[in-house]
Amino acid sequence: MSENTETRSLQIPKVQKYFYLISGILLVAIGVIGIFLPVLPTTIFLILASACFVKSSPKANEWLRNHRILGIYIKNYQEKSGLTIKAKIFNIVFLWIMILASAFLLTDELYIKILLLAIAIGVSIHIIMIKTKRN
Repeated sequence: MSENTETRSLQIPKVQKYFYLISGILLVAIGVIGIFLPVLPTTIFLILASACFVKSSPKANEWLRNHRILGIYIKNYQEKSGLTIKAKIFNIVFLWIMILASAFLLTDELYIKILLLAIAIGVSIHIIMIKTKRN
């Protein structure tokens, strides 16, 4: 395959570029909300946003990857470098505070409380199983 054919196959129509750009922006917004709401997994939304930005705007992707707060989520995941023990403890404690506050202050429905607790257990197990980064 020649270089011209290869670059032409990577070109995306303008409508699709805008769709990917808007999707990326929305996914970043959801990812930021996920930092504060433990029910939303921040990292996956930011990874999806990065994938959308790759297809629409390399500048936006570089901005996201180099962002001092959001970029860490993507880089740690892509490099599989893990989390420090301090980050694991902070994430688990914050997760449980928010889940328990949600379960006992915002709802009276037992099935919602059970669902929130199951989510907290699952996310805690996931965080514990992530490789621990050494300083």
